Amino acid sequence: MTLWQTSLTCQIWVLLCDVYKDSNLHRLLAAAGRWCSEQIETSRILRPLCREGAAARAWESSLPCRALTALVNLPGTLLHAWYRAWNLTFEDSFFARLVFDMGDSAPVAQFWCIAALWCIPYERWNNAYSFMTGILLLLLFYAGSMRSGRRLDIARIGFYPAVMFLSVVLAVVFSYAPGLSARFLIYHVSAALLVVVTVSAVRSAEDLKRLCAGAAVCVGGTGVYGIVQRIQGVKVNPSYVDLKVNAGMPGRVYSIFDNPNTFAQVLLLLLPLVLALMITARHWQWKVVCAGIFCVGGMAMAMTYSRASWVGLACTMAVFVFLWKPKLIPAFIVLCVLAVPFLPTTVLNRILTITNTADSSTSSRVPLYQAALAVIRRSPITGAGLGTAATQAYIRNLNLYHGKAPFVHSHNFYLEVWIQMGILGVIGFVGSMLWNIKNAARAARHTGPSVGRTMAVAAASAMCGAMICGIADFLWNYPRVMCIFWFTFAMAIAGVKVCMQESK
Repeated sequence: MTLWQTSLTCQIWVLLCDVYKDSNLHRLLAAAGRWCSEQIETSRILRPLCREGAAARAWESSLPCRALTALVNLPGTLLHAWYRAWNLTFEDSFFARLVFDMGDSAPVAQFWCIAALWCIPYERWNNAYSFMTGILLLLLFYAGSMRSGRRLDIARIGFYPAVMFLSVVLAVVFSYAPGLSARFLIYHVSAALLVVVTVSAVRSAEDLKRLCAGAAVCVGGTGVYGIVQRIQGVKVNPSYVDLKVNAGMPGRVYSIFDNPNTFAQVLLLLLPLVLALMITARHWQWKVVCAGIFCVGGMAMAMTYSRASWVGLACTMAVFVFLWKPKLIPAFIVLCVLAVPFLPTTVLNRILTITNTADSSTSSRVPLYQAALAVIRRSPITGAGLGTAATQAYIRNLNLYHGKAPFVHSHNFYLEVWIQMGILGVIGFVGSMLWNIKNAARAARHTGPSVGRTMAVAAASAMCGAMICGIADFLWNYPRVMCIFWFTFAMAIAGVKVCMQESK
């Protein structure tokens, strides 16, 4: 640090900062920022949106919450009672103490799981890995709770996620093809385990940063591989891009995920966490490393040429600035405008095709939406059944789809959730997202700068971007992306939890 402070570069930077602080531009942007902050505080629209709803307030003291909490904590309660009865015996055992210490360090184990599993190539990936990881982390938590008495925090996860999981179970029971839906239930159970363990295991800001570091490993590793793909050359795949409308566009990189849209969705969810890790890093060396990873991930995102994820990432960054430091909004807008001329021509041309109906990728979504709406009209309450396989069978047997390409999913997050889980599922899903984002926004407005606040803002902004991206795509088509999605969701809850602890 001393070398940096005494360097010529640092002196030039300090001089430029001093000049900027005394400039009219700084005064103009500061005044605009203060105006934006005042509008947020006095807004008649934002204030009601930031209030906690009646259902969310009543969840913690409700009978279903208490019953579910007692049920999922029953193994830990029994183990803790056993420890209290034989505590001297356990404490005399080296292996018992080792297991207890490992259980108390569940976030460390989760870091290694994230760093290892999310970087496995598509060819070697098995969806059972996510389920086994969820079970392993749950057992570790129970092992730690045997001595400490810690409990899984079901109340903090909230009312709407509980409704969402109930709709998942009901979607299997009332499925058009229960056998096909049962397999997809395992994917949702894996995601639910990840959410419960993440929220319950995080106790401090260091735990949050450790989990974000695992996400940074994934972004760095897959991002570098994506850039290497571009250097080596990626063959243009006609199924991924309309060659007539996008003439001259290079092949879309996909890194280890076999699909460029899937890779872009992973980056969309994890890049905000890397940015938060850079902001909260204590030492400048780690800030430089995180900044490098963020830049690598950003370049890889551009090379995916995934339009929905681009729009989602733009929304993510805007929400991040809005919640983190509203006074920077004018500067953020100016920076975005200045960056447009520096974008590659292929990127600009790809952006211009978003609303072009001549693009086959855009026009092919119309029959997909029509088929999904036909399912909703026929079965609005229960849907067709959990998982894409059940909905495909339902649509095929009833002849509801009339497009040229095979029906995989509806390419719309909200329509797909509805046709899979029914009306209860879409209510639980949308309610969960809004509830979590509202909590993070409320924590950002009413707590001072801290690690928990920054992480909550980053995760909530990623959720906003995913919701925008979901208008044109279905992010759960790939189970690994589903787990990453719910991990980011859990990080927002855990960030708010740490915020509350730090404020106390």
